[in-house]
Amino acid sequence: MGCILKGGGGLYSRLRVGALLLAAGAGSRLGGRPKCLLELGGVPLIRRQLIALSGGGVDELVVVLGHHAARIEPVVGEFPVSVVRNPEPGLGQASSTRVGLQALPAVDCVVVALADQPLLHAQDVADLIKAYKQRAQGIELVQPLVDGQPGNPLVFSAAVREQILASPADVACRRWQERHAAQVLRWNTPNRRYAVDIDTEQDIEELAQRTGHRLRWPQDLAQVAS
Repeated sequence: MGCILKGGGGLYSRLRVGALLLAAGAGSRLGGRPKCLLELGGVPLIRRQLIALSGGGVDELVVVLGHHAARIEPVVGEFPVSVVRNPEPGLGQASSTRVGLQALPAVDCVVVALADQPLLHAQDVADLIKAYKQRAQGIELVQPLVDGQPGNPLVFSAAVREQILASPADVACRRWQERHAAQVLRWNTPNRRYAVDIDTEQDIEELAQRTGHRLRWPQDLAQVAS
């Protein structure tokens, strides 16, 4: 499903939405384990993200893998998505974003999501896309702002995609925003689900204490020292 953009004469035209799901990290602060395979209610986080994105209005979805690709790919294999591998994941998130943008088919806007956000729902994705639809003229990128801190996912226009890919290799979402601040909307929202991701064991514990949601490793990763 896509989202609706109001057109001239009161008619509505369909906005084709693409998404990148970034899952190329090494998980170095979690014992070198792929954090997107942490499970909530027995479901790996990366699968929960795929469900949220597809249910929230995304038409084309590219999953970007790197470190741990061989372990993660079977977990997403049954989903109708494109899977690409970043040959140099050590170069960081900007590198993975660019690999994903190159693989994504032609779309009107692009959602960039992280694979380690445990609480994100389809409605959260739909609300972000709605904020993008309702943006003021001249705004090309929308990012949630929760209690003054940037959240994820974010969404930007096809024009931004082309500008990123035409830029030097170290340019992706963050650098583009730094260079085009007037075209960025910091969308204020009280929805803290946009602000929760997992990087450390402390993040796992804090999530459990704050929400009651306990993340657990699958059996083959549970005994790895962190």
